[in-house]
Amino acid sequence: MRTHNLTRLAISASALAMLLAAPAYAQTAPGDPVATEEEAPADPAIIVTGSRFSGRTAADSTVPIDVIAAEQLTRGGATETNKLLNQLVPSFNFPQPSLTDGTDSLRPATLRGLAPDQTLVLINGKRRHTSALLNLNGSVGRGSSAVDLNQIPAVAIERIEVLRDGASSQYGSDAIAGVINIQLNKKAGVQTLVTYGRYITTLDGVPDVTGVLTGPNGLPVIATAGGGNNDLLTLTDTGRDKTVGDGNTLTIAARVGLPVGDDGYLVFSGQFRDRDPTNRSAADPRRQYATIGDPRELTINRFNHRYGDGQVEDFNFFVNGGYDLMPDVELYAFGSYGIRDGNGAGFFRRPNDARNRDFAASTTTFVPFYADGFLPLINSQIEDVAGAVGLKGDIGSGILADLSVVYGSNQLDYIVSNSFNVSLGGINSPRVFDAGGIAAGQTVVNLDLSKRFDVGFVESFGIAVGGEFRDENFKIRAGSVSSFINGPFSAAPFNGAGGAQVFPGFRPNNAVDVSRNSFAFYGEIDTSITKTLTLQVAGRYERFSDFGSTVNGKVAGRWEFLPGYAIRGSVSTGFRAPSLAQQFFETTSTNNVNGTLIEIGTFPVSDPVAVALGSRQLEAEKATNFGGGFALNPFDGFSLTADYYNIRIRDRVVLTENLQGAAVVGILTAAGINNVTSARFFVNGVNTKTQGVDIVATYKVPEFGLGLFRLTAGYNYNETTITRRATLPSLPGLTLFGRAESFRLTDGQPQDKLNLSVDWSLDRFSATFRTNRFGSVFVAGTSTNLAVAQGAGPADFTLSPKWVSDVEIRAKVYQGIELAVGADNVFDTYPDRVPAGGVFGVNGFFLPYSNLSPFGFNGRFLYGRISASF
Repeated sequence: MRTHNLTRLAISASALAMLLAAPAYAQTAPGDPVATEEEAPADPAIIVTGSRFSGRTAADSTVPIDVIAAEQLTRGGATETNKLLNQLVPSFNFPQPSLTDGTDSLRPATLRGLAPDQTLVLINGKRRHTSALLNLNGSVGRGSSAVDLNQIPAVAIERIEVLRDGASSQYGSDAIAGVINIQLNKKAGVQTLVTYGRYITTLDGVPDVTGVLTGPNGLPVIATAGGGNNDLLTLTDTGRDKTVGDGNTLTIAARVGLPVGDDGYLVFSGQFRDRDPTNRSAADPRRQYATIGDPRELTINRFNHRYGDGQVEDFNFFVNGGYDLMPDVELYAFGSYGIRDGNGAGFFRRPNDARNRDFAASTTTFVPFYADGFLPLINSQIEDVAGAVGLKGDIGSGILADLSVVYGSNQLDYIVSNSFNVSLGGINSPRVFDAGGIAAGQTVVNLDLSKRFDVGFVESFGIAVGGEFRDENFKIRAGSVSSFINGPFSAAPFNGAGGAQVFPGFRPNNAVDVSRNSFAFYGEIDTSITKTLTLQVAGRYERFSDFGSTVNGKVAGRWEFLPGYAIRGSVSTGFRAPSLAQQFFETTSTNNVNGTLIEIGTFPVSDPVAVALGSRQLEAEKATNFGGGFALNPFDGFSLTADYYNIRIRDRVVLTENLQGAAVVGILTAAGINNVTSARFFVNGVNTKTQGVDIVATYKVPEFGLGLFRLTAGYNYNETTITRRATLPSLPGLTLFGRAESFRLTDGQPQDKLNLSVDWSLDRFSATFRTNRFGSVFVAGTSTNLAVAQGAGPADFTLSPKWVSDVEIRAKVYQGIELAVGADNVFDTYPDRVPAGGVFGVNGFFLPYSNLSPFGFNGRFLYGRISASF
């Protein structure tokens, strides 16, 4: 890990800003920003998302848009942008899974219950590149690659605009659920924040285990006999739940804004974060050693898993600049560089686990390689680079032009440590492996032209046209030979597992370097027929080199039928191009089955294995969006918006189940493929319907002598159903997309979510209180029968709704210097404990909380912050 480099970068950044700054207080909600107690009320914020024409506020928009001010992003202990949006936007969901390989270090988020890759992310209105990681392991967003929002520190942000409507006709692929546009800060001055906190929490339902109960013979008492290694022992505890303090997190953030001439700006922003891991595992009651009489059975640490946040050390740097070359033409540029070193744990390998056997020590007697078992770690080293440059302004006759070039790339390298390749034996196996890596990049060239015309019979009339060229690339790098090889002890009669434990490396035949390009032409008409009636029409043609072309359109309108009372609605079509990762990702491993080495894994759709089973070239996902609602501003200080949405998506790209069985083997054998018995690949597998309601209300309470109060409420109700499933003609009756994954897609996120907050300020003091209610989440059990209803299958269970509350108190102690203390999840709320035993299996004994919890499972976080500005 690049610990020393990261530390030096952090110290340099903090020294540059002298750790002296603080944000001014503000919070913005749709169309109704808040002024500080030291400022006069500001005009409503002008948005730049959802239209090629500026000058409109969120309240005047034809579609729903949330506007989150930068200052609101610094109110709380969280310093990850995804966590902050999860607290502030009701339709935004950010589960925080563990034991999910690289996803532990790069977690995806969703909007309106759709996939992470169905939300487009922009920086300063320009398309942001996605991460290289393809989420494959049992988390929300399985099979997708997302933009890493946590690479964008809050200190670099002026505001975030969340467009909650389909916008593919305006911005292209991915904008099915909506658009998140992050506007970078342009302000002059210095701002710094130093935040430190840790989790002080009591694990709900997890007993504080003190040891193993022994019988009269001094041997452990077996609670449930499972036969040797599968015995469950009786544990002793204090009668109280376990209390822990961990996850120490230091965040240093700084922004330095410099004026350039009269109208130019140059802003440098950086954030360093050092987070220790958290562990929310419960005691493991399974027998650990080969013999029940082993004395170590009574003393081994039974909290042997690491279940929670991984260790992370990262540094993210942004620059944002602009300069007027002439009165009406601006040269602008912005860019970022981020590095993150993180690690996540796998499942603990017990001392008596076959994956811990050292055949080099003995081929006849079980000899463990790690005497007391081992916890393998996946170390993720992520490097993210982006840059943009452009010119914009009036090129004559009132024509506004914007020409830009944007480049971005994300690279993730895997190092597996504290591990073991059983098939090599202890003499030849390393403990640390280079498991290879993945990388994704894109280059986008845009030209936008717009002009407003004087048309006598309408209030205003504007036409915008433009073009875009995009080039994308995806790579897989092979790991070291020891990370994937099946050594001499993989053959019968040993049958030792090949490759690095927890994450076998990418093989040379998995390596790939592929690219594609696309070009698009688009247009938009924006007209205010009267001062109260607005109409917007947009269309886009886009052609991709790999799957062909698509045409999409949108019509939206708003009518303010009475002052302060408006209705709005939109109809649009959209699309999402299958990513290169979904088309070309490959990872395989070799298992010994009855003395025969066979291949299992994830295959590209063009691989002979997938083709033999019936795979086809992936097509674009196609969507139809309907939305409508109203916006009310009946009196000063109060606003209310309510919007219904209906999103129908055809040909959603999903990852199949592991296809196996006699029919699969028969087809592969007939095709001349004799060493593969299990395969999965991506398909246009399901059609879905997602519908729901978003409601957002804000109220600035009139001054009554006790300070300024601002109340905010947001509510989202969301439901998704699968309306059609694809089949493979070559494999009739075989399920492509199984019950567990189907329910994860439709019910694995909260059906509803409520956000409530109160902001208060008086003289030098201010405070924020937030509470979020996360609705129920369904977790499917072990049944593979699609006909089994929700809750009727073995091991089905439901996470009940939970309230999670945050509180922060602030005081300005000197000019520009502010101190804050607070608690996230102040009441130490946990999700329901997962059931264990019987049909639920044994994992629930030591992994007590579900990865589908919409607010994670870390408990109460206490923190302090010092900030300053000048």
